[in-house]
Amino acid sequence: MLEKYLNKFKQNKEVYLRIKARPGAAKSEVKEILEDETIKVAIAAVPEKGKANQELIKFLAKTFATDKNNVKILSGKSDKIKLIKIIS
Repeated sequence: MLEKYLNKFKQNKEVYLRIKARPGAAKSEVKEILEDETIKVAIAAVPEKGKANQELIKFLAKTFATDKNNVKILSGKSDKIKLIKIIS
């Protein structure tokens, strides 16, 4: 589902993602890509003390095969909609 973004990441060594996080899921996974290219992601963590953000960073780092330190939440740390930058 994320092939377009994975290819962009491989070509440019960075990618920006608009994520709609849904914490409290049984497992972390991409649910769908909305018309405006926002990516809905279920997060297997509760939204307390940054746990959901940390799980999102871990999930995206694994998905894009990069280090967790290369995944940054640029905006929306306390919101459901987040702007993420991933570099290699």
